[in-house]
Amino acid sequence: MKTGFLSPHVPGHLNPMAALARQLQSRNHEVVFITSRLAEPLVRTAGLPFASFGEKESLSALRENAMNRMTELSKLQGEDASRFALGIVARRVENMWHTLPTVLAEEGVGALVLDTYLFYSELIPRRLGMPYIHVSNALPFDWSGHTPLCLYGWPHETTPAAVRRNREGIERFTGLLAGINTGVRMEAQRLGLNVDWNDVGSTVSTLAWLTQIPEEFDFEDTNWPSQFHYTGPFHDGTGRPELDFPWEQLTGEPIVYASMGTLANGRPEIFRTIASAVGTQKKVQLVMAVGDQISQEQIGPVPSNTIIVKQAPQLELLKRSSLCITHAGLNTVLEALTQGVPQVAIPVTHDQPGVAARIANRKTGVVTSLDKLTAAHLSELVSEVLEDSSYRNNARRIQEAIVRSNGLSRAADLIEQAFQL
Repeated sequence: MKTGFLSPHVPGHLNPMAALARQLQSRNHEVVFITSRLAEPLVRTAGLPFASFGEKESLSALRENAMNRMTELSKLQGEDASRFALGIVARRVENMWHTLPTVLAEEGVGALVLDTYLFYSELIPRRLGMPYIHVSNALPFDWSGHTPLCLYGWPHETTPAAVRRNREGIERFTGLLAGINTGVRMEAQRLGLNVDWNDVGSTVSTLAWLTQIPEEFDFEDTNWPSQFHYTGPFHDGTGRPELDFPWEQLTGEPIVYASMGTLANGRPEIFRTIASAVGTQKKVQLVMAVGDQISQEQIGPVPSNTIIVKQAPQLELLKRSSLCITHAGLNTVLEALTQGVPQVAIPVTHDQPGVAARIANRKTGVVTSLDKLTAAHLSELVSEVLEDSSYRNNARRIQEAIVRSNGLSRAADLIEQAFQL
């Protein structure tokens, strides 16, 4: 039976899902990776068979639309950014209603592995009578209200007031999703699918729901359903395009690696602040990955201990780093923890506040917010994490747990069991 892997084409979702597909492929199972045509080169580089969602636009139109959306999204934060991104997802899922069944039939797919952030894409295999499981490549949503929804940076508390707050957060998100999901709801109703739209978790796979976070990094005393499984990160160190990097410019001093993912790449002031903050540190070297949307000229002059690149070989740099300054995107944080590297987190939107809350809870680093971000404040935080060995020790404890978990192998075992491969 061929297994299809369905994922958004943004790196934080595509990279771990591709690693998981490659792990299943290495066990002699037939797979196909299904995503936007924009990601075909990346999927092919990862050594995987490729199929598209069924997009009808030309490749140039897809690129232009994606660039315009990313430019707008990069200037948003918090709930505004989440609403905008969820609108993109909703439109993509609406398109899948009409195109994905044909793609699945043409590819001979018999089971699907779905990214949970493609909300309600699971209704398509349900309609087809096809087995599916869910994978949370980003932080999983706790629909029980036992812990805070990952969009919020609240600490995990068990008081009645905290549980009420958590459930109010779920109601807020459900309303946000309902406001942009009209097309999906109408299509489901037209096809006679019975969906509890007031319970977003009602369509989560009953076969298996996997998350790549290790249990040791999550909040204590969680209350996930029986089909939920912690596995550990989906990293295998291969399958990514080779990137040019000026390795000869590294001085041998401790590296502070800074990446704000794809969401803050339209905001040069953040990188200016990071450069200014780390520039005051002695005997360190800053490497900043700033993405494609801004230039070094927009950032302006930087201290001599700074290297700026558009994309960086993140896994290799983290192996050499003493600190990671991050937007708290789950994959960057897990890659840092895999190397035992502590973090300074500056969450922007989506699940990043939830990831940052876990960094604070497990004390693998420190957290600040965009509205408090100044060079002086960030410099203090950088000094705190570099000088207090407890942060690195805590990060190394998570590193040891990641090694024990062997996440990719564990996840592939669970997929084989769920689909009886």
